[in-house]
Amino acid sequence: MNILIVEDEKEIADLEEIYLEKEGYTIYKYNSSKKVLEELENLKIDLAILDVMTPEIDGFTLCNKIRRKYNFPILFVTAKIEEIDKIHGLTLGADDYITKPFEPLELVARVKAHLRRYKEYNGQEKNDENKIDFRNIVINNKTHECFVNETLVDLTPLEFSIFWTLCKNRGNVVKTEDLFQEVWQEKYYEQDNNTVMVHIRHLREKLQDNSRKPKYIKTIWGVGYKIEK
Repeated sequence: MNILIVEDEKEIADLEEIYLEKEGYTIYKYNSSKKVLEELENLKIDLAILDVMTPEIDGFTLCNKIRRKYNFPILFVTAKIEEIDKIHGLTLGADDYITKPFEPLELVARVKAHLRRYKEYNGQEKNDENKIDFRNIVINNKTHECFVNETLVDLTPLEFSIFWTLCKNRGNVVKTEDLFQEVWQEKYYEQDNNTVMVHIRHLREKLQDNSRKPKYIKTIWGVGYKIEK
């Protein structure tokens, strides 16, 4: 598996590289976002770790440009800790956010979790065939395809996992805490509510689902989300 590291602090980039190479990953390391954009097409990346404050082109801009073409997981590792920065990164398409200083083993664990989900999404691991067909939605957990009105909806791995979880529990409210723990496979904390909200918003946009008059995903305020049967 190929991992892209974009980090202008050499010590941090080297630390990330050392720990990830120990896990058998191939590392492509850059200190310039501009250089990444020039060479990304030839790298066959499976996951990217981006710093926010990089020269010439900042990490947020790089993330936005990557998301226009690629669905591989993107993790931010940065000293910016304000909640608004985290939300902004997630809004642009990032999958996770780790603040400096960080424990290298935590970074490795998160990388593994996102790569596992990404491999499942791309059919690189064996999955039991499972298909949900109701109303005008067809979602297949084996092929990781989602059709709405017979039109294929291009979902990221996280978006697919969220929608699959809601669809398989259709008719019932899925608590935000339960949704987070099933999709992210991590312990839920109160601040994670914003993470879920951002991804739900992305999902609604792709489904062309108006949050005020939703056809698919309903918000149950203070509880979670629900898809009617």
